Amino acid sequence: MSQWFYAEGNRERRGPLPAENIAALFRSGRIAGDTLVWREGAGDWRPLRDFAAELGLDMPAGPAPEPAVPPLPPQVQHVHVVAPAPAPRPGLSGCAIFGIVAAVGGLIVVAVGGILAAIAVPAYNDYLLRAKVTAAHAQLQPLAADVAHSLTTGGHCPVNGDEGFHSPESYAGGDIAAVRIGRFGNDHCGLEARFHVPGKAALDGKHLWLDYDTQTATWSCSSDVADKHLPAHCRG
Repeated sequence: MSQWFYAEGNRERRGPLPAENIAALFRSGRIAGDTLVWREGAGDWRPLRDFAAELGLDMPAGPAPEPAVPPLPPQVQHVHVVAPAPAPRPGLSGCAIFGIVAAVGGLIVVAVGGILAAIAVPAYNDYLLRAKVTAAHAQLQPLAADVAHSLTTGGHCPVNGDEGFHSPESYAGGDIAAVRIGRFGNDHCGLEARFHVPGKAALDGKHLWLDYDTQTATWSCSSDVADKHLPAHCRG
């Protein structure tokens, strides 16, 4: 059975429909004798009246009038006649193509978003950890000043429990769990702060060392934390 198409308003293709549906549309007044139709094997689009006998429709035969063209908006200066819809060919409809384009676009957006997240999230986490170490370094500065003053005035490196200096745990605060005071492996007097940052393995249980060089009266900073999580003056 042939499948039929008709051009609604001679502009928009409708179908496919069986022959009886085309006849029913004519009898209901939805389409007229000059409506352009096409069916398999018909060649070009032709007015419905040319197929009246084939479809069993009672209408006079005659030449097809020019397709009606809806008026264009007033601001348009040149009238443009739209040709009848071409014979349908196998392929995707506009909706299907739009759906594919939208789906591909969505996949691209998701992929780009995933790439940006893969870059941005680790970088932001590194920034947060570096900020914690920087804050801990600033937190140790008053105690470092006290140690330097004790060395200058008393001539010896203080340790926890000396007058004016307390137990390691008494200096806990923020992300610092304890601070030891004394001489370390390089024989410099200094401070050893231990981090307590649950859930952050890059910092939790690690140390930040401040060493005082009496020859230059300067402090240096080092750590067993990865360089990317340290402020620049503590790296290496």
